[in-house]
Amino acid sequence: MGWLTRFLAAVAFLAIGVIFSPETFGSKSPALSTYLKLAHLLSFSTAFGAALWVTFIGGIIMFKNLPRHQFGNLQSKMFPAYFTMVGICCAISVASFGYLYPWSSSTVADKYQLGFLISSLAFNLTNLFVFTPMTIEMMKQRHKIEREQDIGEEVGWSKNVQVAKLNPKLAAMNKKFGMIHGLSSLANIMAFGSLAMHTWYLAGKLDL
Repeated sequence: MGWLTRFLAAVAFLAIGVIFSPETFGSKSPALSTYLKLAHLLSFSTAFGAALWVTFIGGIIMFKNLPRHQFGNLQSKMFPAYFTMVGICCAISVASFGYLYPWSSSTVADKYQLGFLISSLAFNLTNLFVFTPMTIEMMKQRHKIEREQDIGEEVGWSKNVQVAKLNPKLAAMNKKFGMIHGLSSLANIMAFGSLAMHTWYLAGKLDL
């Protein structure tokens, strides 16, 4: 199933959901706020779900099962797309939430929530435009050094650690990569945490 087919299928299910909404049965046109709430809910849930999967599930499974260079090359393609998608979703969430709850008339709790969403957007953009390009470039340099030492096709870090003890160049590159990768991971966790703090607020708004 191609990308366009999957997208059209998702749109079709969304349209069915609209057909069976209370507004449809009540012969009442949905208000603008309903569309904004839908945009906020879909974008937020997409960002939160993607961050949860990439941070705590997908990345760990791939690292434990793929050869290290293959894993790194895959991550170098995946993470720019991941941070772009999450950044766009966060931007939509910020815009829709800000429109629904204008700063001048919103409560203190609402202002905190907008702050959490803006923080998540900022951390994601920092990763997209600063840390990710730096991490990918350092990864390529380290891969080059490792290929010279005939390592990198194994799963896990064991051979890298062993060779780095005898190769100062690789050890220095490991240190630089670890620092930038650590900052990127921290920014990702902070972005996820900011989204997680918004889940409790949304749960309180639900009327099931």
